[in-house]
Amino acid sequence: MNINQQSLQPQPDHSSDVVGKEPELFPIVGIGASAGGLEAFTQLLEHLPNDTGMGFVLVQHLDPNHKSLLTEILSRKTQMPVLEVTDSMVVKPNHVYIIPPNKKMILAQGVLRLTAREKTQGKYMSVDSLFYSLASERGDKAVGVVLSGEDGDGSLGLEAIKEAGGITFAQSENSAKANSMPHNAAAIGGVDFILPPSEIALELAKLRFFAEASYGIAQVQSDEDNLNQIFTLLRTATGIDFTNYKHPTLKRQIQRRLVINKKSLEDYVIYLQENPTEVQALSQDFLIHVTSFFRDPEVFVALKNQVFPRITENKSQAEPIRIWVPGCSTGEEVYSIAICLLEFLDGQTLPKIQIFATDISESAIDKARSGYYIHSLLETVSPLRLQRFFIPVEGGYQISKSVRQMCVFAKQNLSADPPFSKLDLISCRNVLIYLSPSLQQKVIPLFHYSLKPTGFLLLGTSESTGDFSDLFAVVNKKQKIYERKLAPSQLNFHFFNSNYSLKTVSEKKITEYASADLDLQSLADQIVWKKYAPPGVVINSDMEILQFRGETSPYLGLAPGKPNFNLLKMAQPSLRLELRAAIKQAKQQNISVKKFGIQDTSLEQLGNISFEVIPILTPSLEQYFLVLFESVPLSATPIVERTDVLRPQTAIEQELNQLK
Repeated sequence: MNINQQSLQPQPDHSSDVVGKEPELFPIVGIGASAGGLEAFTQLLEHLPNDTGMGFVLVQHLDPNHKSLLTEILSRKTQMPVLEVTDSMVVKPNHVYIIPPNKKMILAQGVLRLTAREKTQGKYMSVDSLFYSLASERGDKAVGVVLSGEDGDGSLGLEAIKEAGGITFAQSENSAKANSMPHNAAAIGGVDFILPPSEIALELAKLRFFAEASYGIAQVQSDEDNLNQIFTLLRTATGIDFTNYKHPTLKRQIQRRLVINKKSLEDYVIYLQENPTEVQALSQDFLIHVTSFFRDPEVFVALKNQVFPRITENKSQAEPIRIWVPGCSTGEEVYSIAICLLEFLDGQTLPKIQIFATDISESAIDKARSGYYIHSLLETVSPLRLQRFFIPVEGGYQISKSVRQMCVFAKQNLSADPPFSKLDLISCRNVLIYLSPSLQQKVIPLFHYSLKPTGFLLLGTSESTGDFSDLFAVVNKKQKIYERKLAPSQLNFHFFNSNYSLKTVSEKKITEYASADLDLQSLADQIVWKKYAPPGVVINSDMEILQFRGETSPYLGLAPGKPNFNLLKMAQPSLRLELRAAIKQAKQQNISVKKFGIQDTSLEQLGNISFEVIPILTPSLEQYFLVLFESVPLSATPIVERTDVLRPQTAIEQELNQLK
């Protein structure tokens, strides 16, 4: 059929394609391409059924000065109606919508909105714009497809769709006329399927059940037994306890994996037990890494105007600026803060700058530490900053060595591992929103403890310090900047050396343990600890007690006057000298130090007192120690001293040695 014949055919009635109807909850597929896109669009539509129940919205970088023939050409490749979009057109299932030339198009309240296209750092990112709106508007019913093209448009938008629970595709590079767009999308890690266009169409057809709004939702929402088995499998394989993360977010990602693998929840649990790679894939989906350089630019303006002047004021050259970025993901936020701080200090004698960046994901930390980013990840970095702080390398840019040397990356579990301390600034943006309320109640006081009395806390746009107005005062309400109040720390956090943690059950045996069994095991562990483990305390390098373990009253007590939790202040007089010497040795040599046979007439009923000071292995640069006490009969042990090397050098220590 030629174009003239096509024009004689009865045309569909689109008089209802305007605002006024409630949008239906069906999946919408955004498809983006640039050079070579026509061929890829054609192959996809030729193999796509006409009754998928999905709406298809196509964006291609078109010549703004010529009328587009894309609508007419693609109309010959499918029986679905193919329409060039006009402003406020309602998206319907089993229809194809084409962007007009020189326009930016987004989905808002079920309709397609057109505006004049605009450049981001000199490029038109029209595919990203559509994908971002799909993620926001359709959530887990958004699908993103990146086809042939020469730039990085669409890569970040796919990540947003994946975070929202949607499904993502990229054309395989060997099938694309121009492979930069699909290559960049896959390199970032936001792609679920990498296939030729014809196979993408077939996969979309297989996902027809995805169009059913109720698929999988009720089961994932209500089947706690299978969900608990999934959490336990993940804890066994990764060491991460996801039960303290917000369950709606986790359930959305589980539902996403059900759709990708086309399995029921019960079958998916069995599939996880038999496929370790899927366990890792699910855990990575849980550990969402959506970030970008200079995200929310107004935040960095506020840092320069309201935070950096105060943390650098009256600071001596010998006193470092200390910043912590927990949940640092792949490092963009960390390097953005470093660059912003260097710009603020421009022309001044630079003090020592220490930026500690931590994340629970080992793969994210590895990417961040490398400082290497492909072109599409640098769209929000100005040319001036690229020239000053980045080095061109094949396929992208690397952060300059002078900036990387300021930043130390380490794996850290925010819910279990010890924090940093004496910090000027903590930037924890868009991390709390993924944590359960109970865990947030522990993390906010931890941040208060970690900051200097004059320190600042930066949170994400949807986050706040909640009920802890007694710990933090608002500096900038819009940009979520807080300053630490001079209030006693409310540290209610049980971090402990992982060497003392009990191993979990093996993956093969996981289904034999119901959640009640695991709770029972935990309770039994507590009884064993109380009965057989020696009492002790966890202290920091200033000998401040952070945690009491067991009954320590025979060895420690509150001194008269103002409450003071310094170990030497609380220790019985006969223990203080030996404690001071042992802690000093453990700190300087990083070894475990044990003292035997200390006697005191006031502790006569206990016999000889022994204690051991053990350095705690942590991902931070801070030093923590476990001090364990024990009473032994007077005749049992002669007075000797023993030291044992506790552990090999940690990854973060190796990192620091490389920076020396």
